Amino acid sequence: MPVRKKRSISVPPDLDAAIAEAARVTGTTYSGWLTATARKELTLRAGLAGVAAYERADGAFSDEEMAEAMEWAQKAAGRGRRSRSRARRTA
Repeated sequence: MPVRKKRSISVPPDLDAAIAEAARVTGTTYSGWLTATARKELTLRAGLAGVAAYERADGAFSDEEMAEAMEWAQKAAGRGRRSRSRARRTA
């Protein structure tokens, strides 16, 4: 079993309810949902830092590059939504 660090946190009641519902809908625990969500946020921050470093070194992305990136992101988001839907149906 993986090592875990226990924390005690305080959240407003409305946020607590929203987290509990999101965890239930996705078929995970409250703690698991928070962990996955935090991991996603940290991944996004690392990606944004990487983009900023690239642009500092090589200049800003062109409009064409940005359009290609948006198209890729939209397709990736669609794949993610389909994957989550399948996981919920099989759960």
